[in-house]
Amino acid sequence: MDHRGKCPPLEFIEELPVMEQAKIRNALRLLQEFGTNLSMPHAKPVQGKLWELRPGGIRSFYFAYIEQQFVILHGYRNRVRKRLAARLRLHCDECRING
Repeated sequence: MDHRGKCPPLEFIEELPVMEQAKIRNALRLLQEFGTNLSMPHAKPVQGKLWELRPGGIRSFYFAYIEQQFVILHGYRNRVRKRLAARLRLHCDECRING
């Protein structure tokens, strides 16, 4: 919960189309079932104890709290990251041409 008493990861999930919500719920079920043994393509270590849950084009950061309890920190659409990377590459290319 944040300072507003809201749960941003849950709000993010509830705003997604039904099919994407189903993918996330399935990934969460797998996380509950396999815990820290869940690996690619469903989960990927990011840094230290931070992990990324990877259902379809959605990404959610999480960490293990106690035993089989996990805390979901943040969710986002993967394509936003791809667009940002493409934009950065374009700017770098322009800098090389104009520089």
